[in-house]
Amino acid sequence: MQSLQTTATVTSDGKLIAQVPLSILPGKHRVVLVIDDASTKGESQVPATMRALKVFKWNAWPAESTFRREELYVDEGR
Repeated sequence: MQSLQTTATVTSDGKLIAQVPLSILPGKHRVVLVIDDASTKGESQVPATMRALKVFKWNAWPAESTFRREELYVDEGR
């Protein structure tokens, strides 16, 4: 018996696609599958509206610009 940890993809039709080492012989094998919910929660926590946002590159700003709060506001606030 071997213990193997790998990443797999589940397709929309419920098929599991995984890569195993070449040392595993071809054919049917009895396997135990554990789905780690923590790995999928990080992806689903980002709302779809946020994933759809476009990213623009602004070349007009100097590369050393940081826009820190201390640089934007005076001591009294705004």
